[in-house]
Amino acid sequence: MQSKTKRAVVLLSGGLDSGTVLTIAKSRGYECHALTFRYGQRHSVELEAAGRVASFHNVTRHRFVDIDIAQLGGSALTDMKIDVPLDRIDIAGGAVPITYVPVRNLVFLSFAAAWAEVLGTGDIFIGVNSTDYSGYPDCRPEFIDSFEKTANLAAAAAVEGRLKFSIHTPIINMTKAQIIAEGVRLGFDYSLTHSCYNPSPEGWACGRCDSCKLRLKGFAEAGLKDPVKYAGQ
Repeated sequence: MQSKTKRAVVLLSGGLDSGTVLTIAKSRGYECHALTFRYGQRHSVELEAAGRVASFHNVTRHRFVDIDIAQLGGSALTDMKIDVPLDRIDIAGGAVPITYVPVRNLVFLSFAAAWAEVLGTGDIFIGVNSTDYSGYPDCRPEFIDSFEKTANLAAAAAVEGRLKFSIHTPIINMTKAQIIAEGVRLGFDYSLTHSCYNPSPEGWACGRCDSCKLRLKGFAEAGLKDPVKYAGQ
C-alpha cells in the first residue's frame, strides 16, 4: 500500500513556475520533498533561488542532484559558447529555441520518480506550462501523459500495486498572469524566484531573454509589478 503520509516530490528550479507549483502542492496538504538539479546550467542564480523558495515553504527535504547535461551540449543554457537569444519578438512561434535543453524534463522526471518510489509515494509535481511558454516539447500534456504511463510500467512499486504514479501539472493550461495571480492568492513571495536565462554578474535579470519577457508580460497582465531586480533599473 501507498504510504499514509500525503507526500509529494516537487521539481523545483527556483523559477516562477516551479515556485508557484510548490506553493500549490503545499496548499493541497502535501508533505513536500523538493528536488533541484545542478545540470551544468550557465549560472547558479536559479539554484540559490531554489534554496530560498524551499526555505520559504519549509519543505521536508530539499535535495540537490548533480547531473552534468552540459557535457552533451546543444543548448544555450548549458553551453557558454552559444549565445542566449535576446529581444525575440515571436517567443511562442517558429522553431524550438536554442534555450531548449534536450529532453531535460524527461531526465528530471525520471529522477523524481525514482525518489518518489523510495519515499513510498506516486505524487510528483512539475511546473510545466503549455500556454505562455517558449515552445519546448517536453512541456506539453502529451509528454506528461506518456511519462506517467511509462513510470507506472517501470517502477517495481507500481507494478506490484504499492503505489500509482500521478504527475501533477497544476499550471499547465494557465497563462503566466493566471499563474502569478494564483501564487499571490496563496501567499507566495515572487521576490524569492529567478527566471532569467542571462543574468548580470550581480544576479539581476536581463529583461531581454524569452523567460524574462514572458515573466514581465505575466506580471503586467496581472496588474502587478515584478519584485525582482532587472539590469538597467
